[in-house]
Amino acid sequence: MKTPGRPASRLFASLLALLLAVQAPLARAGLIGPEAATETSQADLDRARVQSFLERADVKQRLQAMGVGALASGDRVAALSDAEVHALAQRIDTLPAGGALSNQDLILILLIAILVALVI
Repeated sequence: MKTPGRPASRLFASLLALLLAVQAPLARAGLIGPEAATETSQADLDRARVQSFLERADVKQRLQAMGVGALASGDRVAALSDAEVHALAQRIDTLPAGGALSNQDLILILLIAILVALVI
């Protein structure tokens, strides 16, 4: 004599076996060298350089005078693509040693920041 719960348990067992068979591939662990563990990408270095530039007191003051707050500028840098950050970092490196920005330099930085704000 058949019990009424028997086909349901077989169906459940079949579904469970199917789910276990089709599970996502497992992650693989492997050893990496010390240089790969400490390696920082060029984009991360450029982004850090631009962030440190924006944290300078004179730059913060100038940006606030133009209506861009410190938090907004940080968010805008975070939203820049790697190529845009790299271009800004290179531009920062070519500035005079005294750190005086020309109006053209500030306008370029602000235009890129505004473009990023509009894209977002």
